[in-house]
Amino acid sequence: MKFFRSLLFLLLFYFFTLLLSVMCLPLLVLPDRFASRLGVIWARIVNLCLGIIPISFLITGEMRKSEQVIYAVKHQSAWETLILYWQLDKPVMVVKKELLSIPIVGLLMKRAGCIAVDRNAGVSALKKMKREAALTKKTGRSILIFPQGTRVVPTDSTTPYQIGTFSLYQTLSLPVVPVALDSGYYWPKKTFLKNAGIIEVIFLKPIKTGLPKEKFMSTLVNSIEESCNKLKKEDN
Repeated sequence: MKFFRSLLFLLLFYFFTLLLSVMCLPLLVLPDRFASRLGVIWARIVNLCLGIIPISFLITGEMRKSEQVIYAVKHQSAWETLILYWQLDKPVMVVKKELLSIPIVGLLMKRAGCIAVDRNAGVSALKKMKREAALTKKTGRSILIFPQGTRVVPTDSTTPYQIGTFSLYQTLSLPVVPVALDSGYYWPKKTFLKNAGIIEVIFLKPIKTGLPKEKFMSTLVNSIEESCNKLKKEDN
């Protein structure tokens, strides 16, 4: 049953992704805000499709949508790239450059304001990210970044946290809201099979501005990993 439910979800996911992409090509010539709204529509449709599995979600903690902040989100699956974009009212997302190469979808992501990072470009990538983030700050939109720079499985305790989050924190002088979750148990990477359940998302205490690098990084890592470990124990 899980196989057929997962297969049906996959077919619907790609069908609606293709349909929305083609139907919304005219958005490429309209103001950027229309592409952002499309991202919300896409996320809502995916969330409905996840009811087939069924997968739902529970959010705890303060999302602070009325403030301009940097969300540092644990990255375990594609779920958070879609659903949190909707739930957090269209933050500017820091994504890997390769995603912008996806036909149509990549163009719409770019129009929605995504900041693309070339993970092989080193220091120049950080400089580019900071320049684009500084422009974003002027718009009042929050920024969402995945501090480890890649998806990790829930049991992964070795993938390091990258310097990108601190670079944004230091450059923009905005508080960072760490976000823990357990989406990898239900939408695992490298398999189309999905597991029924409730994805838990925890918005943690914001990290105030002005901390030195070492203090900031230790606070970020400890707050996210401790909360993820609690979710891990509950799921196991």
